[in-house]
Amino acid sequence: MHVAVLGAGYAGVALTRKLESRLPSDVDITLVNDSADHVLVHETHRAIRRPAVADAISVPIADLLDRAELVVDRVVDVDADAGRAELGSGDTVEWDYGALCLGSETAYYDIEGLRDHSTPLKSLDDAATVRADFLDVVAHGGRVVVGGAGLSGVQVAGELAALAREEGADVPEDVEVVVVEMLDDVAPNFPANFRRAVREQLTERGVDVETGTTVEAVFDDRLVTDDGDLRYDQLIWTGGIAGDDAVDGDRPVVRADLRLTDRTFALGDAARAVDADGEPVPASASAAIREAKTVAENVARLVDHERSADPDDFEPRLARYRFEVPGWLVSVGDGAVAQLGPTVLTGAAAKASKASVGAGYLTSVGAVDRALKLAEEELL
Repeated sequence: MHVAVLGAGYAGVALTRKLESRLPSDVDITLVNDSADHVLVHETHRAIRRPAVADAISVPIADLLDRAELVVDRVVDVDADAGRAELGSGDTVEWDYGALCLGSETAYYDIEGLRDHSTPLKSLDDAATVRADFLDVVAHGGRVVVGGAGLSGVQVAGELAALAREEGADVPEDVEVVVVEMLDDVAPNFPANFRRAVREQLTERGVDVETGTTVEAVFDDRLVTDDGDLRYDQLIWTGGIAGDDAVDGDRPVVRADLRLTDRTFALGDAARAVDADGEPVPASASAAIREAKTVAENVARLVDHERSADPDDFEPRLARYRFEVPGWLVSVGDGAVAQLGPTVLTGAAAKASKASVGAGYLTSVGAVDRALKLAEEELL
């Protein structure tokens, strides 16, 4: 019997590790990823200001696995019903049970010129490009626009403002950092007290926040918005997510058991999950990791049932995922905002909480040396 996991982000790595311990030793497990490294995507913004962070947040996948086979190749097409994926090399991966964990790509919403004139932040290479382009803006003065005021956009803007000051520039006199958001507030999907604290942290750092502003077109020197033109010297786009190209940009809806088809599950950013309470699950690393526990249990139940003495019995009852997280964290340059239950924290307590999350995750997957390095970088 063969179980395949497509993608080695938070969901894919967590799921594969759980399957290794949960499934019988004679069940083959394959993990497919387009890179040999597992990258903590929620920390990539740190590499804009602290390039050395890249070493701490990039871990060889082989070091995280026990018995699963790692295939380094690009998934180019998925047939979830048939249990088959085509790879860039021309090889095929087939499975009895599988999981779609391909993560997400940047969504451009068919806005004219946006893809051509902006840089996303989905990888360490993107972070290096953003840094190089921004240092050029700092050297000559100018305006940088960050499209999207979700947590990713907030973190990018905070890093840019801090980097400008480290390079000796004044914000906003020498370098303007502007966040543009279509909805009416920053961090729009979060509670009001969290949103207020995030906006205050941005404002304190000289970041201009333009909410309720829709980008309609992009040219090489300006954004066309419903509130007029906005000139820019650099544009970073963090305004949304879409599915991987292998699934034609789709993020399929899955119910609380996270089952996409009889053979295949979908989790993490690759899917739009509805949890056991009927609530939509936000795309986040914490949700992806917790979803992996549910999928691992369900795959194990199905495998045990198929291998049982009487496989004609009814399928086992599957576990259902319920979205529960203790709070939310976002870094804003040298500061942070943390929500723990109804309480919102800023300052040293929030910064320490933020530093502990990435380091704690690395420790949980056995990368203790990188956890220590990341904690040091976060607390600088």
